[in-house]
Amino acid sequence: MKHIFLLLVMTTQLSGCASLGKGMAEAFLEKQQAVDTRLCEIWGKPFKGLAPNLGNKQGKMKVLMVHGVGDHSPGYSTQFIEKLAKELDLPVMSSQYKNIGLTSRLDNSKNLGNLRINRFLSKDRSKELLFYELTWSIITAKQKEVLAYDNSGEYSFRRAEVNNMMKLFSNDTGPDPIIYLGESRNDILVSFGQSFCWMTKSNWNDLPDDKVQACSFNDDSAAKNMLIDQYAFVSHSLGSRIIVDGMQRIASLVDQRDADFSAALKRKEIPIYMMSNQLPMLQLGEKLPDVSNQKEAYCKENGEKYSQRMLAKTPIIAFSDPNDLLSYAIPHGFVEKYLDSRLCTEVTNVNINVATILDAFGLGKFANPIDAHVGYDTDDRVIALIAKGIGDSNTSGVVKDRCRWVETID
Repeated sequence: MKHIFLLLVMTTQLSGCASLGKGMAEAFLEKQQAVDTRLCEIWGKPFKGLAPNLGNKQGKMKVLMVHGVGDHSPGYSTQFIEKLAKELDLPVMSSQYKNIGLTSRLDNSKNLGNLRINRFLSKDRSKELLFYELTWSIITAKQKEVLAYDNSGEYSFRRAEVNNMMKLFSNDTGPDPIIYLGESRNDILVSFGQSFCWMTKSNWNDLPDDKVQACSFNDDSAAKNMLIDQYAFVSHSLGSRIIVDGMQRIASLVDQRDADFSAALKRKEIPIYMMSNQLPMLQLGEKLPDVSNQKEAYCKENGEKYSQRMLAKTPIIAFSDPNDLLSYAIPHGFVEKYLDSRLCTEVTNVNINVATILDAFGLGKFANPIDAHVGYDTDDRVIALIAKGIGDSNTSGVVKDRCRWVETID
């Protein structure tokens, strides 16, 4: 906000309005922010969110978060999960989180990131949420060191303050999609696969802590838990592609190894809540899936290939701020052509302003594109939609009041 303010003050001075002082400019900004008129439009079928699955007496509600571009440290999701737990009325949490160092079953020397697990409960302990946070950026950090020189004082001091801030952001985030398309892709997908394995295999008391350990889907508990537990994914930017590719990889592997787990997986509906969705951009350079344009055959109970599906359903709720330069809605026809038909995907697009839009003293409207890219996981409407969905009596008041929903039907 400081940089926006300086820009506005400089602009008014250059246009001959030097008499408009700092106090008036600040008052102008505060007035614009006092009334929240930010966009929130939803197109799709009703979805329930996480809340209905919390009271399952047999199984657990388990959520895995996968970050996107840029370097991250374990704990990056803290603000998001605390807001989510509040919306879900889960005021009790474990006194300590658990950390698992991820590695490959085929090569235990590999550092594939960190999986942090937190446990949240209702006051009467009748509802429980296990939240898994994957931090995979250690895999790409070494390769991004080639740009470290550009962040040094030798170069950065020559840039204007705002431009340097944006260049640092670009150097941190820009290389990751390129690296993902290269040799690190498999390691990142194995990191996701290991996270999902721990998510399915172990409940809270069975999870290792502060250990580097590989997980196997062949464990009997994985298939057993898959039958009774409920799962969801939350992603940001590149994380959306990682989850989709990772689930396709898992499904192809478990078909060859564990029939019970594969059969249980085919019964599950696993939603993906994609913040700053990037599937269309990240499709560039990707080959088409092995199976496409066959949703009727794989996803309808009377379809000729129904037994060969990967999941019963994969609802995608795609959040995109129009002012986020790195985010895209999922257009009509994209799922059929570019996503594997065996995922049985349904899409809900959420067009939402997470960044504040300001009127730059009549020179045009402006929204900070960085805020528009990173602001999803702290936005009350995004949190409420993930927690309680839309389309029934459980829908949060903030969504009813501030979002417009266009229901779609087949």
